[in-house]
Amino acid sequence: MNDLPPPSPDSVPSRGFGHLRQPAGLQQAEAVPAAQHGGGQQGTGRHTTVRITQPDLLRRAQLEKSRGRIVVGALGFGALFMAVALKLAYSTVINPAEPTRLYAALRAVAPPAEHASSRAPITDRNGEMLAMSLPVTALTANPRVLHNVPNVADRLRTVLPQLDRERLIERLSGDRGFVYIARALTPREQQGIINLGIAGIDFEHAERRYYPQGRAAVHVLGNVDVDGKGLSGVERFFDERLRTQRSNPLRLSIDVRVQLALRDAVSQAITDFSGIGGAGVVLDINSGEVMGMVSLPDYDAGDISDATPDQRFNRATVGVYEPGSTFKLLTAAAALEYGTANVYSSRFDASRPIRYGRFTITDYKGKNRWLSFPEVLAYSSNLGAAHMAETFGPQRQREFLRSAGMLQRQSLELPETALPLVPPANGWRDINMYTISFGHGISVTPMHVVTGISAIANGGILRQPTLLAQPPGTVREGTRIVSERTSDIIRRLMRLVVTDGSARNAEVPGYFLGGKTGTAQKTGPRGGYLMNKRIAAFVGAFPMNAPRYALYVMIDEPNPNARSHGYATAGWVAAPAAHTVVSRIAPILGLVPEDPANPALIQATSIPLQPRGAPAAPGAAAAPAVAGTPRTTA
Repeated sequence: MNDLPPPSPDSVPSRGFGHLRQPAGLQQAEAVPAAQHGGGQQGTGRHTTVRITQPDLLRRAQLEKSRGRIVVGALGFGALFMAVALKLAYSTVINPAEPTRLYAALRAVAPPAEHASSRAPITDRNGEMLAMSLPVTALTANPRVLHNVPNVADRLRTVLPQLDRERLIERLSGDRGFVYIARALTPREQQGIINLGIAGIDFEHAERRYYPQGRAAVHVLGNVDVDGKGLSGVERFFDERLRTQRSNPLRLSIDVRVQLALRDAVSQAITDFSGIGGAGVVLDINSGEVMGMVSLPDYDAGDISDATPDQRFNRATVGVYEPGSTFKLLTAAAALEYGTANVYSSRFDASRPIRYGRFTITDYKGKNRWLSFPEVLAYSSNLGAAHMAETFGPQRQREFLRSAGMLQRQSLELPETALPLVPPANGWRDINMYTISFGHGISVTPMHVVTGISAIANGGILRQPTLLAQPPGTVREGTRIVSERTSDIIRRLMRLVVTDGSARNAEVPGYFLGGKTGTAQKTGPRGGYLMNKRIAAFVGAFPMNAPRYALYVMIDEPNPNARSHGYATAGWVAAPAAHTVVSRIAPILGLVPEDPANPALIQATSIPLQPRGAPAAPGAAAAPAVAGTPRTTA
């Protein structure tokens, strides 16, 4: 047998370590023959003796403990990485988070997407856009997360220098979680804010109302607040309709071409005569549609914040003024309709003033003689109109004015309409009858005047004005206030005023314009009339042979100029403005001028100043006028 060397003390058997867990000390295995059986064969069994020291046992025990800890740690890190992987998968694949700054940057340069507005657009009668809602980007902030607010304000003002620094700092301070900084940003401003990279500054999708025509029809359209709710004009009157029928444009009767021409003419007259304001209305007398309505001064509809109260004031439907001599047309219509005067034979005493108590009624540059019916209107005689009103009295005067819509508020589609200022029914006395006959002692809006005159010129039908477009050729129903015969005579008288009376400066050859001027002194806040402060107005219709449109032009507090020879009356102020309006809008409205010398048209629209020749003035012994005694011959 070969002798084996003794085992090393540090030798480790290769068959496992199970036996090492036995009690310590030295473990010894003696060599025992493996088998001594059969065949005389001799087995060769070996016994190996292994010696392990106590430090080795301790080290191996520590290794066993460390391995368990490593396994637990590996499992923990595996779970952590699995959670991170799941979160990444959720945030990038299942429900990706919106990259706010990148998305805002891309949105700033991307083409605008289709926008479903929250408010319907408004157009004129021809489809021209008057008001529309467009998407905008609002700049917001969360003051709770802002640091160094003054520095943030200064950085924001590098992009938005129009912001007030102190107000911006105040807005960005405090404990609020949300504030608006700017309601509408341009794409360039939005990109500039993005480049600043300020935490706590964000963007919000918003909507803004735009008025592409600027100042045109601003008092008709009105405005909306920052939340898109109607504040005034049709924006307020049709607020619910504009909100609920967002895809259906609101089509108005306004023709923006007529509107601009009317505004230019009134504005030029205000400039020429240094007035403080003015108004103008163009009305379709068959349908009652308002083709144009102007009140000056006005403002840009897109910037109401800078508009003054005077600019927001609608002189056409809210301003009440004494109509002056334009009311003489209503007085003449009432006398003809009641049958108390005859246009061909009646004469009225304009040779001396009318005295009623402490009041004296006179004519401005009067003829100082008896006047025929047509002359009363052509020469705008206050005395003649007063005596004409005497023929039917104060009660029937009031009834006629009520039927003509002069005593109640206009039913126009605007929230801004005024109630006329009139004497009470039980206080409508003779002195009121006298003064109201020539447009004093009663205050109405320009819309009242043009609506009433339209009624007596269109055949006698009063139609309430409307701002909604009607189908072409529509003749709306109304209330008859005078007969067709009376209407025909009034049209001839209106034409006479333009050809031979105080409105000669309004004449437009070929369009047979007819109308009446009116100059009225303004009243003060405590009553009484103000010296050298007047309203100059013209009301009329055209063409007189087949009336289509009514017109009203008014200038507030005009002053004389060199071209008016020192006068600031309606014949010098409002009549030329009416001439400008008609000459510009008639072709737009499709009216072709007729031959001014056409005998048939002249005969159909004219009436002589003195149909049968006025008699000589009565002798000086004639009795003075007494209230209630008509000084009229028929």
